[in-house]
Amino acid sequence: MRLSSYFVPLALLLASGCSVLPEEPDQTKDWSASQLYAAAKEEMSDKNYEKAIEYFEKLEARYPFGRYAQQAQLEIAYAYYKYEEPDNAIAAANRFIKVYPRHPNVDYAWYLKGLTNSNRGKSMIDKVLPQDPSERDLTSMRDAYDDFYELTRRYPNSKYYLDSAQRMVHLRNNMAQYELHVADYYMRRGAYIAAANRAEYVVENYQRTPAVPGALVYMVRAYNRLGVEDLSGDALRVLELNYPDHAALPALREGKDPERGKVGLMSWILGSQR
Repeated sequence: MRLSSYFVPLALLLASGCSVLPEEPDQTKDWSASQLYAAAKEEMSDKNYEKAIEYFEKLEARYPFGRYAQQAQLEIAYAYYKYEEPDNAIAAANRFIKVYPRHPNVDYAWYLKGLTNSNRGKSMIDKVLPQDPSERDLTSMRDAYDDFYELTRRYPNSKYYLDSAQRMVHLRNNMAQYELHVADYYMRRGAYIAAANRAEYVVENYQRTPAVPGALVYMVRAYNRLGVEDLSGDALRVLELNYPDHAALPALREGKDPERGKVGLMSWILGSQR
């Protein structure tokens, strides 16, 4: 019994060994705001985003009212974006927009939100074998479009205006093509009403995008399968009037509907306009 009494305290000591070790001293304890900011920027330059975030957050906590703290909030959003933590990046950007709505760099917070949402859903595989952007989640594309739209609406003189406007065009084209992928999915499964509705949605909501002629082709095909000749004929006439050189027209006029598989048919529809 006497022997066991020595083992119990020893076991407890070993189990709590981490708690008795001295904590590592915080080297930044006496740093000024400028020192923390400079160290964080240096870590950013070295792509050590996690360490940069740590320094920026310490700066915010210790010097919450200085000019460095304002810039640190914006830098944190960018660091999270580069660190591929989109939720934290957007949360930081939103906080900056809310706290400093009249800050001269608030347009950049909107721009950063757009960039972050544009890159949502991209994996390491996408970086090696890039995925067709139009096949990605539509929600993130819409969010990115809305972010860039807000930037262009609120800050027409922003240096990010032109790039944001160009990204909006790109996103809109991808969203329209996404709807065509959905229409194709329904066509291949015989859900012709759903396919026609998706294609019509493209024509009505994404005018002047490259997806419109393809949407008209899907409408002709879907209504042909449904036996609704008047609607099929209407879609065909619109296609003939607006895209008279579309390579799909000869086959559609003859009532043909070549099945070339998803990749082949989509390529034929989207890439056949001369």
